[in-house]
Amino acid sequence: MNTIFRYALLRLRGQIIGWGVALAVLAFVVASLYDTALQMRGQLEQLLDTMPPEIMMFVGGIDRIFSPAGFLDTRYFSMLPLILGVFAVLVGSGLVVGDEENGTLDLILAHPVRRLDLLIGRWLAFCAALLGILALAWLGLIIATTFTSIKFSGIDMALPFVSLFGILIWFGGLALLLSLILPSRRLAASLTGLILAASYFITAFALISPNLNGLAQWSPLTYYQGGSAMEGFNTGDFVGLLLISIVFVTIGLWLFQRRDIRIAGEGGWHLPFLSRKSRAA
Repeated sequence: MNTIFRYALLRLRGQIIGWGVALAVLAFVVASLYDTALQMRGQLEQLLDTMPPEIMMFVGGIDRIFSPAGFLDTRYFSMLPLILGVFAVLVGSGLVVGDEENGTLDLILAHPVRRLDLLIGRWLAFCAALLGILALAWLGLIIATTFTSIKFSGIDMALPFVSLFGILIWFGGLALLLSLILPSRRLAASLTGLILAASYFITAFALISPNLNGLAQWSPLTYYQGGSAMEGFNTGDFVGLLLISIVFVTIGLWLFQRRDIRIAGEGGWHLPFLSRKSRAA
């Protein structure tokens, strides 16, 4: 398993550096704007007063916009689940099925490699890659805030990234599970991405319309804490996301150990009524 983990992590090193540096630069740019926003608070408040009340409910009010945690939340952390979710969905859906569709998975399993070791090793490499990306983003935020009036400890600024890690492995685990159920990685990634986008908008609109609160309880992003984690971290929400992701991976492992490996290409639905139609055609 150690060899599988190291090799899978090496395959992701370029993405770790690319995503991590990009998010670090974004964090640096956003944090550097905070003092400018404070200096222009009077003008900005006049502009915000013209906004519909629903918009102000969405961002949490004027005071939250100009607080350090609220500013980072609305300008930076609120976007990260969608931005980095792309990475989680694509990598999660291709952990094993990517090689299967390329025609190399059967060659890998022809060696004395257990399916359990292969999937768990690659999953751990995926988690390590996420931690590497988030560590670089956190470092960029730490460096940026040293030049601003934002004063949080390094541990406090790490908490939103911890919550983000829980969300990303949730969607990564779902993408992995769906890739082992659906006929192709493409469909699994598309469906997981659709769920991610739907969760984002349901959670956002629930802040405006209380009628969506019941639906929002089933939305994973409702339990993403963002910048609010710097003011108080909810351990229960984070542990809940971790446990559900473990369930996804466990079911995926069970399916992977019992499925026939394709030589190459995408699979079929394996549904009886579709098979009859295809034979008739």
